[in-house]
Amino acid sequence: MNYEISNIPHRPLKPRKSGLTMVMDKGLSVEEAKNFLSVAHPHVDIIKLGFGTSYVTLNLREKIELYKSYNLPVYFGGTLFEAFVIRNKFNDYIALCKDFGIDYMEVSDGSITIPQAEKCGYIEKLVKFGTVLSEVGSKDAEHIIPPYKWIELMRSELEAGSSYVIAEAREAGNVGIYRGSGEVREGLVQEILTQIDANKIIWEAPQKAQQLYFIELIGANVNLGNIAPNELIPLETMRIGLRGDTFHLFLDKLGE
Repeated sequence: MNYEISNIPHRPLKPRKSGLTMVMDKGLSVEEAKNFLSVAHPHVDIIKLGFGTSYVTLNLREKIELYKSYNLPVYFGGTLFEAFVIRNKFNDYIALCKDFGIDYMEVSDGSITIPQAEKCGYIEKLVKFGTVLSEVGSKDAEHIIPPYKWIELMRSELEAGSSYVIAEAREAGNVGIYRGSGEVREGLVQEILTQIDANKIIWEAPQKAQQLYFIELIGANVNLGNIAPNELIPLETMRIGLRGDTFHLFLDKLGE
């Protein structure tokens, strides 16, 4: 850091297993990615190339190599995985990841229906090639999954080999663990936490109020995802109590 301030919450050094920040790249140019990394790379843990943007992004290989030069894991969004699966091209998806040197993979079923046993089978196959993140929750706002089912799905996917389960919210933060207004489904979240280790969940939280909720609930080292590149530095300051929203939260706790 640039100078000393006392009573700042501890943030584990990278590579860390908790307190992860997953940033969603929805089409940054190589130069934009360079500028982003020049100020933010110490605070980024994972880069997701959102949904199917990698298919149409120019200089994709160069950008992936740029991220990897900062020792940042990169992966294709789960929607791309689903696009290959629905076309019966799962092996082509594996070949694509190998070709681009991608060793993080997301398994999701937010846009298509995949029987849970089959989804876990994909996880078991992909862990042979790298680290798997699996997403739970539908992108369809009308498809409400009860809490017990969220827990059941998360548990089975972790047992199948996922390193983390991602709680679905889309890039807008208005489905899955959130209502259409962006408000957190608090009962759902708190019930999930009675059964699933918080360190194994990445909560998609693109909106500031959502990020604040999870920091207040779980702490500075909660795993958060779908963070926009320009929101990365503001989020990090909120994690450590150097933003008005959490200014007294950690000061009071550290004082105790």
